[in-house]
Amino acid sequence: MKFFTMFWEYRDYFFTGVQYTLLLAAIGVICGFILGLLIALVRMSPWKMVRFLGNAWVEFLRGTPMMVQLLIIHYGFSQLFGVNFTPIQSGAITLSINSSAYLAEIFRAGIQGVDRGQGEAARSLGMTQGMSLRFIIIPQAIKSVLPAIGNEFITIIKESSIVSIIGVTELIFQSGSVVGITYNGMTPYLIVAVIYFILTFTLSRILGVFERKLKASDNR
Repeated sequence: MKFFTMFWEYRDYFFTGVQYTLLLAAIGVICGFILGLLIALVRMSPWKMVRFLGNAWVEFLRGTPMMVQLLIIHYGFSQLFGVNFTPIQSGAITLSINSSAYLAEIFRAGIQGVDRGQGEAARSLGMTQGMSLRFIIIPQAIKSVLPAIGNEFITIIKESSIVSIIGVTELIFQSGSVVGITYNGMTPYLIVAVIYFILTFTLSRILGVFERKLKASDNR
């Protein structure tokens, strides 16, 4: 009973946290999607130096903790370049660039998984390489990797909790506020754990339905 009583009493805190968590996750995936697709194409460039830059981007972001990236963007950029981001902006940028590194690998695998003969057929019909990528290869690649993109969205929802360290009022930050008010160090975090589970479970079920519809359309 204490669980539900505390949730209802401090529901405004938790609902505010959910809003910021979903906002940051949505920004992270949408911007990461666009940036990740560009990085994937950069990594497949015929020019060695361009490929090196794309590889460096992916390897650095995958090889360093997201917390370090967040602190560099929020505090390091301010001291070094005089660029002052708000906590929301820093969180969104960090989630976007971090997500882009993983999505770039997902897209690269999807593009390379498309039959090369389709690209050759498109060029034989007079399409340029850019047109064949845009209209033939990339749409098929995205369709094949949609489940992986959905999994990245779920991951970003959970990893968005890290932005609480710079003052973003997402779920973890709000639960800390409730702990400070109630002096209860267990129940608020249990409530947040349940909320995270509901968010990720619901999203995974929605993605599962969408994936089955895509398979059904392929069979037709």
